[in-house]
Amino acid sequence: MPVQVAQWTEFLSCPICLKEFDAGEHQPISLGCSHTVCKTCLHKLQRKACPFDQTSISIDLELLPVNRALLLLLVVGEQVPDSQSVCLGSAEDTQHYEVCRTCVEELALYLKPITGGKGVASPTAGVLSRPMQRKLLTLVNCQLVEEEGRLRALRVTRSLGERTITELILQHQNPQQISANLWAAVRARGCQFLGPAMQEDALKLVLLALEDGSALSRKVLVLFVVQKLEPRFPQASKTSIGHVVQLLYRASCFKVTKRDEDSSLMQLKAEFRTYEALRREHDAQIVHIAIEAGLRISPEQWSSLLYGDLVHKSHMQSIIDKLQSPESFVKSVQELTIVLQRTGDPANLNILRAPLELLAAIDQNLDTAVPSWEELEAVMMAVKVVVHGLVDFIQHFSKKSQETFQSQPNSKYKTSMCRDLRQQGTCPRGINCTFAHTQDELEKYRMRNKKVGSGSRLSLLSKTGAVRSSDMCVCEWEGVASESPSPTHLVPRGGEQVQNEVIQDPEDGFPAISQDL
Repeated sequence: MPVQVAQWTEFLSCPICLKEFDAGEHQPISLGCSHTVCKTCLHKLQRKACPFDQTSISIDLELLPVNRALLLLLVVGEQVPDSQSVCLGSAEDTQHYEVCRTCVEELALYLKPITGGKGVASPTAGVLSRPMQRKLLTLVNCQLVEEEGRLRALRVTRSLGERTITELILQHQNPQQISANLWAAVRARGCQFLGPAMQEDALKLVLLALEDGSALSRKVLVLFVVQKLEPRFPQASKTSIGHVVQLLYRASCFKVTKRDEDSSLMQLKAEFRTYEALRREHDAQIVHIAIEAGLRISPEQWSSLLYGDLVHKSHMQSIIDKLQSPESFVKSVQELTIVLQRTGDPANLNILRAPLELLAAIDQNLDTAVPSWEELEAVMMAVKVVVHGLVDFIQHFSKKSQETFQSQPNSKYKTSMCRDLRQQGTCPRGINCTFAHTQDELEKYRMRNKKVGSGSRLSLLSKTGAVRSSDMCVCEWEGVASESPSPTHLVPRGGEQVQNEVIQDPEDGFPAISQDL
């Protein structure tokens, strides 16, 4: 079976000659601006500057070391060349550099899709999310011997730490409660989300009424939207649409003109008179409400909740990134500490608190002073510990890496088709929906619940005394290990031992209790 190509493979070739990096003539060399070109193309440059953004190269081209971490992702079945010696200001600085380089190379191994040249999947392949992979690759392309490269590496390590703590918090959340908690927080602020299809139509109708610069009262605007929605969505009401308008009002999409002894007029601001701009501000307001409520929701979950698909992950990720503040990282560390106290911390993640606090203290301002080699080494060691802690937790303790659904006796989970999907073509709950979305899914859970229900029947009989636990034996039924009563011997009052007749239950195939009982 072929190994699936990762999303970041475009970084594994030279952007100038388009040839894949190798250990020969096309060795990768990163620049201070984080662009990476092959050694052959680098020496063909007519001036000492990046050919893409014109960032000047501050040191001699011959002194720029080969990006060995990037080669580790490429060279399969052959030896990666030894790292070339780098001479810095002092032997101590050189030693700090070697430690930093080693940390980057070890982190790069989390991106390696195969091992040993045999096409065997790496144990860590696919463990990290795409945002983590992108941030790790950005760190791999930082040129540490240049000051600009060290500054970029410093900011990337902070971003890696922030993303790591977000994913750790998400791993401890119950995804089935996220939707309920989110919409409860939205309703608590006088707003409402009506589902992906209905919400989209409502926003487009608001835009239709106000895109020409018209100013309408809230009542007139709501009545217009309700009348237009009713043919397709009979459940549309003035109250629900009023809550949607309130959501846009909270997002400051309207210019409100007050009138004496009359209702105020609402005019859509010029910058929101396109659907894309209005929808982005609408989505950002819901994300802001979730952050206020202390909810952590991944871009995939946001896309599923707001759009009913997974196509809008990047759109939601950009909104989340824009709403992040420098204080968000520190608050996230405190939030993770509370979560670990509540769960008992079986993975001992509390040891990550010190390195996370170190990463949270990094100044993100562009005019930040260049870090010393000692400071950079401490940061690199911290981010290595943090990323390793995330990978170890996902591999050994994450419930999301296993099937979390546990069937209950007589459960109705996914045993009927989703009405929203059938009537509207989309489901606002997405993957968190408790109803089936396909016929295969419907049959799968119906069969599973039937088996569980049949097995629980015997368990109930055992508890009530109809079948003694000592008489239970393990048997195989349709490939599923279950328990069934072995033929028992009852001693009647006359003292004569009579063998109990076992009758097969035609419904589920389990031996039933004898009619003599």
